[in-house]
Amino acid sequence: MSLPLARRMDGVTSSPVRDLLALTARPGVISFAGGMPAPELFDVDGLRAAFDRALADKSALQYSPTEGNPRLRELLARRLAGRGLPATVDDLLITTGSQQGLQLLSTALLDPGATVLVEEPVYLSALQCFQLAEARIVPVPGDSEGIDPAALDEIAARERPSLLYLVPTFSNPSGRTISPSRRRALADVIARHGFWLVEDDPYHELRYRGEREEPMSARPELAERAIYLGSFSKVIAPGMRLGWLRAPRDLLRRVAILKQASDLHTSTVDQAAAAEYLAAADIDAHVRKLCATYRVRRDAMLAELPAITPPGTTWTDPDGGMFVWVTLPGAADTDSLLPEALRHDVAFVPGSAFQVGEPDRSALRLTFATHAPETIAEGLRRLGKALSQGASRPTAGTRPRRDAFPITRTKPGWRPSRS
Repeated sequence: MSLPLARRMDGVTSSPVRDLLALTARPGVISFAGGMPAPELFDVDGLRAAFDRALADKSALQYSPTEGNPRLRELLARRLAGRGLPATVDDLLITTGSQQGLQLLSTALLDPGATVLVEEPVYLSALQCFQLAEARIVPVPGDSEGIDPAALDEIAARERPSLLYLVPTFSNPSGRTISPSRRRALADVIARHGFWLVEDDPYHELRYRGEREEPMSARPELAERAIYLGSFSKVIAPGMRLGWLRAPRDLLRRVAILKQASDLHTSTVDQAAAAEYLAAADIDAHVRKLCATYRVRRDAMLAELPAITPPGTTWTDPDGGMFVWVTLPGAADTDSLLPEALRHDVAFVPGSAFQVGEPDRSALRLTFATHAPETIAEGLRRLGKALSQGASRPTAGTRPRRDAFPITRTKPGWRPSRS
């Protein structure tokens, strides 16, 4: 006889990216599924030296304050100021990856039944946090420039949300960036209706084209209602599991109490090593190296897509980040296509995983950061074979296509692959 589980788990879905890891770890599989940085770009020597320096002080192996290493927070505050986002040590909380920040905020801000507004498609692990909080998740429609301010205004008036969750810069999974004019319009709507903005910005430094955007959290009208999440996973190493949260101080105190109940504090030695690394390494030069490498990989993926996709396929052309969002024509079903792709030793994430309600099953997410250009080309050739063979197989339960991003004109950042 099985014992009962907590009811809050009933609506929480598994992450298909995590589920795919076992399948894609087998030899020979080229995976475009996980948003994984390129391991050959990790600064192993710099990190080894940083850990050696951190371990010279035995306090790095001791318990530490919940809020995090003060030196690390001071160094972070300086970097955030460089983004136009003023911060002090007292404005920041170190988290075990930015994912923990999302989980803590979901607990602090959401009662069961509270409404959360999200862009669509949306980062799937954020959905897990909101599901665990038993929130109502309501998508806001948008286009190539991000969510529509008029739609946000109308939905906010109707739904009375607790918060809006956004990845405004190089969104996961779509790769799109909200334009400056739209950021201003969205900030006006948020301030007028008085709900929280949770801005998740893990890809901010990975820009390959265009001018850097100021975080939405820097807008003065959002000063007391903006929460900013960041991470070292994309620019240093995801295995260190270090992120941070910037929030108004009253909220930050409450979140610190929740973190005490969760894990007492994030790894002391990893925080100390990160502080040593930021103080000694030329992190800006390292980021420039990442951007130069990932730019070439993005271009390699975009160059290969026209040859391996059917006519009518569209995709994003991101200015930065790690992802390309592809939409196949007609009644394509990428959930059904995935097993065919795995038979060809290539993997992606079906777009339905990132959508709320009735999904657009013709979409899929590809990451270009992990592999060298020649591996990207080979993986896309395999995907092309899966597409051609999958199209010839009968597909049960195929649903009509719904365009998540209607294309009304061609512009940088979003383009149709073929006419």
